[in-house]
Amino acid sequence: MMPLIRLSALLLLAACGASPAPEFFGATRTDVVVSGRSYTVFQKGNRVEVIRMGRARRGQHQDIRATMIALIPQVTGCALIESTLQGDSGEMRGRLRCP
Repeated sequence: MMPLIRLSALLLLAACGASPAPEFFGATRTDVVVSGRSYTVFQKGNRVEVIRMGRARRGQHQDIRATMIALIPQVTGCALIESTLQGDSGEMRGRLRCP
């Protein structure tokens, strides 16, 4: 029984990576590292979700948020519609204007 419990625990830990919100299931996933910090960008049609991986210390959140916003056009090739942006330095979502 113990090996089954250990296997279940390992599977749960493996699932802790960036997972998209349900509306982004099937989205294109791009993993990016900027200044040693990892981010995952999900794009589905004209919608985007950006997730920061790892912890952030107090005082880092404003710069992280700016990096996340800058990643959106770089990764997707589309312009972010700023008025649709929701979220914080951990996860944010918005709509895109794509050519």
